[in-house]
Amino acid sequence: MDNREEVREFLTTRRARITPEQVGLATTGSRRVPGLRRSEVATLAGLSVEYYARLERGQIAGASSGVLEALSTALQLDETERSHLYDLARAADGIPTSGRRRRRTPARAASRLSLQWALEAITDGVAFVRDPHQNLLATNALGRAFYSPVLGSGGRTPNLARFQFLDPASRDFYPDWELFAEMCVGIMRTEAGRDPHDRGLQDLVGELSTRSETFRRLWAAHDVRTHGTGTKRFDHPVVGEVTLVYEELAITAEPGLVLLVYTAEPGSPSAERLRLLASWAASQQAAVPTEHSEEGLPQ
Repeated sequence: MDNREEVREFLTTRRARITPEQVGLATTGSRRVPGLRRSEVATLAGLSVEYYARLERGQIAGASSGVLEALSTALQLDETERSHLYDLARAADGIPTSGRRRRRTPARAASRLSLQWALEAITDGVAFVRDPHQNLLATNALGRAFYSPVLGSGGRTPNLARFQFLDPASRDFYPDWELFAEMCVGIMRTEAGRDPHDRGLQDLVGELSTRSETFRRLWAAHDVRTHGTGTKRFDHPVVGEVTLVYEELAITAEPGLVLLVYTAEPGSPSAERLRLLASWAASQQAAVPTEHSEEGLPQ
């Protein structure tokens, strides 16, 4: 896999963000580049300048784990960035981390009855299944109500990245829009490094790069992140602002798919608003057969 440009840009952007003072180096004279010089990174990593220059030109194939660890330390990479560097090295060696084939397409996997039953068993929180392309594949009842601005009225599979960058409604739904945008792109960058052969993700990145200047800028930063756990604010069109904590769980039966569960602190205003949203959703659902019966359709 020729991912030299990806490697080059990742290493140069990591180098540019570190000042000499951060690593205890004295600064003398003017500096033509932001952050550290190549020679300084090489010294910190215990590598020759010539070898580090090769790595930064993208020639990372064959780099040992010792070299990758030394680079991670010298560039002060966090755990997500370190994993990303290893993913890039594996891809350069022709060893994608997604080597195990999925037995089903992601959409069909998410429609599996047992998975849908598990989602519906979560009644006090928002639960949904997401794939590496940011497609929202399945939700529980509260999730359908909560993500109604994303789901829309049908058509193609709802996609959280397209909603984030292409739908003006996202700026109302996400009060911290810029933070959400950075998180979304960071997660996608991580996935791209993990499986550079993923054509679907490549197509999505191309579409968003063409249609969103903000996406292009954030993608060029080469920042990576994992979701894991955290807190987010939303402004829902039905119940107003809610603050929710989330947990991301891997679905081991379907590599690449994750289950996310958003819940509110018990007794908080956000918990009460989630209950109101659940009641509203139930009333909307109950109204559907009533409308059909007025048209002469069976209940």
